[in-house]
Amino acid sequence: MRRLMKHSTDPRIAMIEAAIRNAGGRVTASRVRLLDLLQSAREPLCQTDIENLIESEPLPAMDRVTIYRVLDWLTEAGLAHKAADGRGVFRFTAAKPEGQHEQHAHLRCTGCGGTFCLDMAPPPRPVLPRGFRFGGMALDIRGECPRCVGAHA
Repeated sequence: MRRLMKHSTDPRIAMIEAAIRNAGGRVTASRVRLLDLLQSAREPLCQTDIENLIESEPLPAMDRVTIYRVLDWLTEAGLAHKAADGRGVFRFTAAKPEGQHEQHAHLRCTGCGGTFCLDMAPPPRPVLPRGFRFGGMALDIRGECPRCVGAHA
């Protein structure tokens, strides 16, 4: 038998539920939980980070396949962004509300592999050869984060 989700009275959760509906999706506990987690994160999270955070919560567990499928759906729906870090590990962030997301650069720490969003103007859009269609771009800058720099001192 299918369980129906109660609608939340928490305004933050209600906004997440509305975002999922507006993206054409069905509101499920897993989608709400993962999008809430991404919105609360201070930095991009890989799937292992997400699994560890979920395990530490006093809520029911979520298996790896469910996490993968939900992250995939959130990305396809435009509610999350997925980018590979310097080590080829995909990291996820919540998308900003519609119309607020701008292309931006990322700094990839060569020490710990962390990914950090940079607040800088995006590079100009490239002029493509005739017949090509622009699909987006990513600017990745390599360097070391403060923690890794401090480890060398």
